[in-house]
Amino acid sequence: MSDDVKREMVELLPRLRRFAYSLTGSMEEADDMVQTACMKALSRLDQFQPGTRLDSWMFRIVQTTWLDHVRSAPVQRTVADPDALDQAVAKDPIEERTTARLALDKVRQAMGGLPEDQRVLLGLVVVDGLSYREAAESLGIPMGTVMSRLSRARRRLADAIETPRAATPEGSLS
Repeated sequence: MSDDVKREMVELLPRLRRFAYSLTGSMEEADDMVQTACMKALSRLDQFQPGTRLDSWMFRIVQTTWLDHVRSAPVQRTVADPDALDQAVAKDPIEERTTARLALDKVRQAMGGLPEDQRVLLGLVVVDGLSYREAAESLGIPMGTVMSRLSRARRRLADAIETPRAATPEGSLS
């Protein structure tokens, strides 16, 4: 049983890494977080219940590892690693790549300003592609909570991305 779980865990690494990156904004921190989460999971393998979803269990461990890190770290968030953007952006002509990098950096900065609960859900649903139901099960929260948090997160991201427009009066819909 544990060999199957370990094999499944290895297959989950890219998804865990994307999720961790969506939380941290740094590939180095994401890799460290995934490594720590895997070590925790392997040391507590006896706590994994066969027949349940390993990905939900692992996402939860990554999330709690990140929360522990955020709570223990001084209040300082790093801006996204510009070199990591090359990994997330396809090799387009220079102008398109530059535009895409700027847009991605803007989204990443806006994500960094979201409350933790909204950022976690965006990471699971938007970055990793979990369904609302899977995200709700992974986090142990009702699906209605997932939907409302995602709605608020998407609205805040859209506002943050569109805010720099010149003379948009506060409170108006553009």
